[in-house]
Amino acid sequence: MASFSTTATINEPEISRDDRGTPPPIRDGGNHDGPSLPDYGTRLRRARLGLFVALIPVLMLFVSFTSAYVVRQGLPTLDPRTNNFVRDWIPVELPRLLLLNTFVLLVSSMSMELARRQIRARSMMETASMGPSISVGDRIRVPWLAMTLVLGLAFLFGQWTAWNQLAANGFYVSTTPSSSFVYLLTGAHAAHLLGGIAALFIAGVASVLHGPLKTRSIVVDVTAWYWHFMALLWVYIFCLMKFAG
Repeated sequence: MASFSTTATINEPEISRDDRGTPPPIRDGGNHDGPSLPDYGTRLRRARLGLFVALIPVLMLFVSFTSAYVVRQGLPTLDPRTNNFVRDWIPVELPRLLLLNTFVLLVSSMSMELARRQIRARSMMETASMGPSISVGDRIRVPWLAMTLVLGLAFLFGQWTAWNQLAANGFYVSTTPSSSFVYLLTGAHAAHLLGGIAALFIAGVASVLHGPLKTRSIVVDVTAWYWHFMALLWVYIFCLMKFAG
């Protein structure tokens, strides 16, 4: 009895090429041993988008604080002794130290921007290099990150000193509605600034441990934009308490 067998040849799929026979560029370096990762630009854009989304609740929080601050100024309260509505909003004389703290935070924002530009330039050099023979260095020449961290801690220490001066002048958290808002606004800003200091600390540890340069660049870039936001937010809070209180 005759038997028949057929053989079929399966050709491997070919990569489409252009007219000159050049294959398309491979963005992950041609390493197909594992899942390919997005390139540096894509990761950076995603990180910035995530920061923008995270800043929206913070912005809305301080907008609500501002609305409550303005409304409470003109809101009378009932005096139980006279049974009349009185205005109990007493303006708080802000310590002059807050003006110095504002200058310190603005200087730290400048140093943070210099750190962002410096490490981004080095990361772009690494991306443009064609091989490991081109050295771009793993350490930041000027310690802008360390300088920003020191200035940020100095700002927080200055805020603590300003709170002590307010208490020495008789303005505690529950003394008057205006003093309550001063502590609320400055304390909420200091709490959010701690997040930026934590990010700076993480970036500094990664730098000491020779972490990936591109990862450090993304961390520093996002932290820088967060730090700029905190600096502008503090200028707004200071002007609000100074001129609208």
